[in-house]
Amino acid sequence: MTSTSSTPDRPGLVDVHAHFVTDSYVRRARAAGHELPDGVPAWPSWSAEAHLELMDRSGIDTAVLSVSSPGVFFGDPVAARELAREVNEDGARIVRDHPGRFGLFASLPLPDVDGALAEIAYAFDGLGADGVVLETNTHGVYLGDPSLEPVFAELGRRQAVVFLHPTSPVCWERSALGRPRPMVEFIFDTARTVTDLLFAGTLERHPDLKVVVPHCGGALPVLADRVNGFMKLFMPTDAGAPDAVAQLRRLHYDLAGPAFPRQVPALLSLADPGRLLYGSDYCWTPAAAAEAHAASFDTAAPPVDGTTWRSLTTSNARTLLPRLAR
Repeated sequence: MTSTSSTPDRPGLVDVHAHFVTDSYVRRARAAGHELPDGVPAWPSWSAEAHLELMDRSGIDTAVLSVSSPGVFFGDPVAARELAREVNEDGARIVRDHPGRFGLFASLPLPDVDGALAEIAYAFDGLGADGVVLETNTHGVYLGDPSLEPVFAELGRRQAVVFLHPTSPVCWERSALGRPRPMVEFIFDTARTVTDLLFAGTLERHPDLKVVVPHCGGALPVLADRVNGFMKLFMPTDAGAPDAVAQLRRLHYDLAGPAFPRQVPALLSLADPGRLLYGSDYCWTPAAAAEAHAASFDTAAPPVDGTTWRSLTTSNARTLLPRLAR
């Protein structure tokens, strides 16, 4: 089944940045102290029916679901394993109930490495997940932390799609200045964890990882040359310093958030158009804003002659996620 508004001349979008919440997940998060998640005034509601209605209105064929911040780890590793398994099974059920309309990025109970490895096996081999979602940090453990190397080694072995999603940094009590953290803190925490992966050498050790960076790359497009300069100063090797810009160009980037008119031109100074993907950020982005964002993909000037943002990002997504092309 595909979007009722898709036509050969207007292909249906593939949304790689789409979220779901369940009543059970919200109850567990609230019990752990996340009454106002990341400083946002309220939890969103979600149902497959409402999501499908939005998709049909916006010309979205398929949405790949994931759990957003604050993730599944609230301090207790055993509870995190249970919650990751619960939301992954819930997501897989949604995928099965609506063939062709949804995909799944599975949650992992990081920083519990053994639990994460077990959930990777179950999510891919048992549930048929399309990839995994990793928060930019978990209680201050960023993705370049050496303790997480076994997780990235296994994901690299599987040539997995790894969707990054920002969360509040450990310093948010002071840095956010009392404002919702998704506004600014998420953008910089994305840059922080990708920079950590660069300096840790994770992306070079595991070149088969297919990493998706959200929100037009966060602050990375304007920081890339600065990060690259510092890597050359402080990480010289016999073979030469790592090239941060070259590594960043190998990543994929979703265009969730206010992509036009300023963020996308900045991102195109760093990323190849063949690495760009559509993202709605629904249900954390309200339906009206998500619809307006999708509409902008039909009106913005195309990045490549002879294509459109809709056709470009859809083709890119179906290449990255071949199961969704079947």
